[in-house]
Amino acid sequence: GKLIPLWGHCVCSGFSWRYLMLYLLLNNQYIAANEADVIAEATEIYSRYFKRGTQLTCPSEASDYIRLKLIPNESEVFLGLFMDAQHRIIACEDLFFGTISEAMVYPREVIKKALFYNAASVIFAHNHPSGLSEPSQADIAITSKLEKALQLIEVKLLDHFICGEGIYSIKEGRKY
Repeated sequence: GKLIPLWGHCVCSGFSWRYLMLYLLLNNQYIAANEADVIAEATEIYSRYFKRGTQLTCPSEASDYIRLKLIPNESEVFLGLFMDAQHRIIACEDLFFGTISEAMVYPREVIKKALFYNAASVIFAHNHPSGLSEPSQADIAITSKLEKALQLIEVKLLDHFICGEGIYSIKEGRKY
């Protein structure tokens, strides 16, 4: 496998990852990274990029981050990416957790979060642990229900992504 420094070690031991990285680089000490380590490090990099205030200019920017965040989950997770009127990120939060085949989504709780963050727009996403990225009838129905609920408080639903082996945009009706 590809060799990278062991980032998780520094978090567990309480040392700064920068010092550990410098130590490892200076001493040519690398270990084989497993898939979980690579995904965790990539998620950390994306999290720094998609920090509060980052402006999203197209759906594919959001879909890349969301897919990386959701793929490792073995059960369904439904998340919300809350944004201001200029599509700058306010927060990205896992909202609901489910089983291997479904997650219960409650519009009332979504509305509470949108108001809490004072969001003007939102993107939703959830994973399909089966790997299928096509939306089910239930996915389409909850998207419509959430969109109608959000309209009542003047929050725009920009998209709902389904993450599997690919990523599907319900709003655009296509797979990325």
